[in-house]
Amino acid sequence: MLRFSCEKALLQSAVNTVSRAVAAKSSIPALEGILVEGSDRLTMSGYNMQTGIRTAFEAEIHEEGRIVLNARLFGEIIRKLPDDLVVFAADEKYMVRLTCGDASFEIMGLSAEDYPELPEVDDEYSVAIQQGTLKAMINQTSFAVSTNETRPIHTGSLFEINEQGLTMVSVDGFRLALRREPLERGAFSFVCPGSALNEVKSICGDTEDLVTVTLGKRHILFEIGDTQLICRRLEGEFLDYRNAIPRNNPISILVDTKAMLNSLDRVSVVISEKLKSPVHCIFDADRVYLSAKTGNGEAKDICPVEGDGQGLEIGFNNRFFMDALRYAPAEKVKMELNTGISPCIMTPVEGEENFLYMVLPVRLKA
Repeated sequence: MLRFSCEKALLQSAVNTVSRAVAAKSSIPALEGILVEGSDRLTMSGYNMQTGIRTAFEAEIHEEGRIVLNARLFGEIIRKLPDDLVVFAADEKYMVRLTCGDASFEIMGLSAEDYPELPEVDDEYSVAIQQGTLKAMINQTSFAVSTNETRPIHTGSLFEINEQGLTMVSVDGFRLALRREPLERGAFSFVCPGSALNEVKSICGDTEDLVTVTLGKRHILFEIGDTQLICRRLEGEFLDYRNAIPRNNPISILVDTKAMLNSLDRVSVVISEKLKSPVHCIFDADRVYLSAKTGNGEAKDICPVEGDGQGLEIGFNNRFFMDALRYAPAEKVKMELNTGISPCIMTPVEGEENFLYMVLPVRLKA
C-alpha cells in the first residue's frame, strides 16, 4: 500500500508546513487530514478548499501508494517521536504502523480516493521574486488587510505588476499600506487572500532563493522551493488606490520612526479596548504635542520633529498610527498632512518611494 522510511526532522518539517492548510473542522473527514503520497519522492498535502499546501521531499520509498492521515494525531505523534529514522507502513485496510527507535504507533488512515484534488493552475502569467523580499513586502502590508467580510475583495492584498515593478496594496477602510519593489517583467494584477499570504510569509525564508508566482484563471500558485501553495483569487473591484491617496499636502514634516513610536506608546497607556479614545496630536514648529484622555486618566508627551506643522490639530486611532510606523522600513519618514479631517501620508525621506502608508484621522470632539 505505502511503505517508506525517512528522518524524523524532514517528516516533521513537512507535516508542520502542510498542516497550515488543513481544515480544522470539515463535513469531509479527509479534509481534516494530510494526504501522503509516495512515488519517486514523498509528497504531503493539506487543503481546506480555499488554500492548499503541497510539499515534496526525499525519502526511501519501499512501496508506492497514497493514504490520508488525521493531521492533528499524525502531527502530534511525529512531534513526540525520538530523533531517529521513522519507518512508515500502511496496509490495504488503511492501518498504519509507525516505528521510530523503540517507539511504535498504530493509527487508522482514510482512503485517498475521498481527498479532493488540489486545483491545477494554468499558467496565464508568472513572475519570480526573491523569498526574503516577498516575505518583507507581505509583512509590511498585511497588517492593513480588512477583516470585514462585507467587502470580500479587501480581505486580500492587491498585487500589481507593471513597468514600475511589483506594487502590493492592502486597505481596510481606515488605512492603506503600499509597498513597491523593482521587478523585471510582466504586466498583470490580482488580489490574493490575506490568510493565504500569511502562510506564504511563513513558508518563505530570508533568502535570495526565488518564489515563482503563477496566476491562473481562478487560482494563484506560489512555488517556494519544494513547496507549493495554491489559493483562490479574490474577485471584485479593488479600491482605486491611486485616486484615494491625496498627494498635494501643504504640511510636510520629518519624523524619527522610533521616537514617534515611543511617544505614541507612552500616551496609549490610558487607552484600552474598553476605554477607546483617539490620540490627540498638535503638530507645531519642530515638535508634536501628543495626548490621550480616557476614564483611566490622561497622558501627554512631546516628540521632536523637523519642520513646521502650522499648529494642525488632528486625532488618530493609536493602533493604526503605530502600525504604520512600526512596519515602515525606514528610520525616518516624511509625514504629509493637510487638515484635521484629511489623511496622513507617510513615505520614505530619502531614495525611491518604495513604501507609502495612509492613515485616516479620527474626528476629535469639540
